[in-house]
Amino acid sequence: MSRTSSDSQLDKGHIKSAAVYNIHGLANSQASLNFPTIHKDVPGYRGSNEFILSDDRRSTMDQLREIGPWCRRKCQNVCRKKILYKRIPVLNWLPKYTAQDAVGDLVAGFTVGLTVIPQALAYSSIAGLPAAYGLYGSFLGCFVYIFLGSCKDVPMGPTAIASLLTAQVTNGIWERAVLLCFLSGIIELLMGIFGLGFLIDFVSGPVSSGFTSAAALIILSSQVKDLLGITARGNTFIEQWDAIFKDIHNTQIGDCIMGFTCIVVLLLMRLLPRVKIGPPEEDQQTVLQKIFNKSLWLIGTARNAIIVIVCGAIGKIYYANDGSAPFRMIGQVPQGLPSVQPPPFSVPELLLEDGQVHSAETFGDMLGHLGSMLIVIPLIALLEDISICKAFADGKSVDATQELIAIGVSNIANSFVQGYPGTGALSRGAVNNASGVRTPFGGLYTGIIVILALLFFTPAFFYIPKAALAAIIIAAVVFMVEVRVVKPMWRSKKTDLIPGIAAFIACLALPIEFGILVGIGLNILFILYHAARPKIHMDQMITPCGIKFLMLTPDRSLIFPSSDFVRNLINKHGLKNQTPVVIDCTHIYGADFTAAQVIDTLIKDFKARNQMLLFLNLKPSVCNVFEGADLEYRVFYDLEQLEKAIQEIRRKSFQA
Repeated sequence: MSRTSSDSQLDKGHIKSAAVYNIHGLANSQASLNFPTIHKDVPGYRGSNEFILSDDRRSTMDQLREIGPWCRRKCQNVCRKKILYKRIPVLNWLPKYTAQDAVGDLVAGFTVGLTVIPQALAYSSIAGLPAAYGLYGSFLGCFVYIFLGSCKDVPMGPTAIASLLTAQVTNGIWERAVLLCFLSGIIELLMGIFGLGFLIDFVSGPVSSGFTSAAALIILSSQVKDLLGITARGNTFIEQWDAIFKDIHNTQIGDCIMGFTCIVVLLLMRLLPRVKIGPPEEDQQTVLQKIFNKSLWLIGTARNAIIVIVCGAIGKIYYANDGSAPFRMIGQVPQGLPSVQPPPFSVPELLLEDGQVHSAETFGDMLGHLGSMLIVIPLIALLEDISICKAFADGKSVDATQELIAIGVSNIANSFVQGYPGTGALSRGAVNNASGVRTPFGGLYTGIIVILALLFFTPAFFYIPKAALAAIIIAAVVFMVEVRVVKPMWRSKKTDLIPGIAAFIACLALPIEFGILVGIGLNILFILYHAARPKIHMDQMITPCGIKFLMLTPDRSLIFPSSDFVRNLINKHGLKNQTPVVIDCTHIYGADFTAAQVIDTLIKDFKARNQMLLFLNLKPSVCNVFEGADLEYRVFYDLEQLEKAIQEIRRKSFQA
């Protein structure tokens, strides 16, 4: 590319198109640009409207008139076949569904069903609700996810963390829990529609690990009371253990023996899937070896269901003999499916278990109690769901928007059958994947098993010991404490431990939603500090005729937290070297008005001491900001032209 205008034309202000500019970073560009004289003795180029490479300035009224056409285009896009297939994923895989897929989904759905029933019963106690509500939230969401879910491994239903968060605000009142499910679903759906899945990016890995570990300890602590057969209440970790120590003298020996025995058995059964006989390759094993290995795997995977069945049988035997048992049982579970009805928007006057009367609540009162959980639960639900998708994605991209829509609609549907908030559970997701699930259709069989349990087996649930359910939870959540990430985090970047440990401690000492905010807040402070303290690379340069100058290269954009720091640093280097200073703006992709004001002051500082300050490779977007602040600056896009300008300025200053 050659120069398209003469020096005389440029002196008259004739500016050609952007194609003639040698913009830094464009490959194979040979163009150069002679800059018109702006000041009486300085060859250069002042930022002005002439310099804007693209001029797309429209009035506010023009922009307002485009809102209607924009909305019509968006509506048309929603109805396109591509968008329809993207937002209803079942349309993609159902036409290609095979017999092998059906077998894999049947086995996986049945296996997850054996896992979800005891977990749902146990998670209800974490949420502070009757056992039936865990089952109510475990079947309809599975059916909805078949149509809207984008990950085959996600089993919708109650989770330990979602149950804990629910318990924080419901205080055992099921109406609050169901309304929380409904409102959380609506918020998740709206987040999906407006593409707000990126919000989980503000929850870093260390904060997520700290929160998960603290939640695991809180959940474990909440089950100690059932393990010991005592009564203890508390929302935070400290409150729970304070209540436990106050009532520990009432420990029941029968519950202790049942609970601790179940924990030991569960931990041993957890090892069974690792036991294999015969060659490691399955195709080299005999039929008996395959049957034996699969049997061990199934026993280990269905360990929770086995414990519930065995302990329930023990409870039945004791109860049949003398009408009592040496341990507490979960009691009556209503038989049959829940009635389909809208979620409750008020709470009637209630008589609580401790004999106290709970006054009636209006919809406004319920919202006041739910508070920040309406935001926290959707974010944590998405975080749990996305962690499953990423764990089994095999390198494929994860559509957070679609997952928000899926879990949002699932929770809305669950609220109509008296379920409380749920999402994808990582433990059941691992079982689903290991069972060979092929499509989200596996959720159909899981949901059917839960429905069958509600229809036919709820009378038998009466005899399940509370200590056995507590053992199931403790044996599961103890592995959620992410101690293993501390060592690699320490070796990788020690400062990452600060927000993680802060979130961990805050979640234990404070209500858990405040603990999450502490971790996220510290993360944001670190990001702001990083933005406010950019690194500036310094090079001592020399022109072909021997004039020295200083090249300073900031490594990121100029925004208001960093402006004064950059000004002081540039002034410091300028005073120290007393040579022309060039700011290489290659990495500055944006600026704000505060930064423009500070740069204006910096230019005046250099002008006051008759020291040259020039800019190199200034982006057009940054020029727009500088021009809006009416800055007098000189910018170049070719190092050779820059050096010539420095030489010319120095020559004229000597002549003067």
